[in-house]
Amino acid sequence: MDNILNISKAIETLEEYFKDKGKTTLNEMRNDKSREAPFKILIACLISLRTQDKNTEIAANRLFSVAQTPEEILALPIEKLEELIYSSGHYKKKSQTLKSVSKEILERFKGSVPDTREELLSIKGIGPKTAAVVLGFAYGQTVIPVDVNVHRIANRLGWVNTKTAEKTETELMNLIPKRYWKELNAIFMLHGKNICVPLSPHCSICPVSFLCPKKGVERSR
Repeated sequence: MDNILNISKAIETLEEYFKDKGKTTLNEMRNDKSREAPFKILIACLISLRTQDKNTEIAANRLFSVAQTPEEILALPIEKLEELIYSSGHYKKKSQTLKSVSKEILERFKGSVPDTREELLSIKGIGPKTAAVVLGFAYGQTVIPVDVNVHRIANRLGWVNTKTAEKTETELMNLIPKRYWKELNAIFMLHGKNICVPLSPHCSICPVSFLCPKKGVERSR
C-alpha cells in the first residue's frame, strides 16, 4: 500500500508542477479532432524517435504544411521528404519509414490508421511505444506509452527494475492505478526533458526528490 501511495503522490506532484509549463508536441496534438489527426499523430511519433521535442516540432510542422495524408506523403519525392524532416535527425531512414507506413495504411487499411494494438504492430516500422501513443493520443484509449523518459524515470524512482521499455510498460500497467495511465507519458516527458535528464539530473530542484531513491544515478545537480 505504501508503494501505491508514493506512486500516486509522485504523479500528482509532477502533474501539479508541470501544469503551467507547456506541453510536448505530441501532447499538444491530442487536441486535434480533425479527420487527419490519427495519421498526423502517428507520423509525428515516428519523426520523434531518437530526437529532441523541439526538433520534432520543427520537422512535423514543415511536413504537415504540405502533406497530412498517406496519399500526400507517398506523392512527395523522397528528396523533398528528407528535406522537410531533416531537423529530426536520421532523416533518410525516417523518410523511408514514413513512405512504407503510409503505403501499408493506404493499401491494407484504406487510408485510416487502425485503432487496435495488434493491427498497429502489424505495420512494419511501428513499435510498441508508437502504437501506444496512437491509441492513447489519437483514440483516447487508456494505455501507457513508454518512451525513454518513462523507462528511465520509472527505474530511477524504483517503481520497476527493468532493462527494456516493453518490460517497463508491462510492469507499470500492473503497478500504477489506471486513473493515472492517460497522463503519465506527457508528465514524464516534461520531467525527463527539464529535470530528470539522462546525465546528471537536477535532483536539487526535483519536486519528487523526497520520494526518489535515485536508482542508477551516479551524479546529480
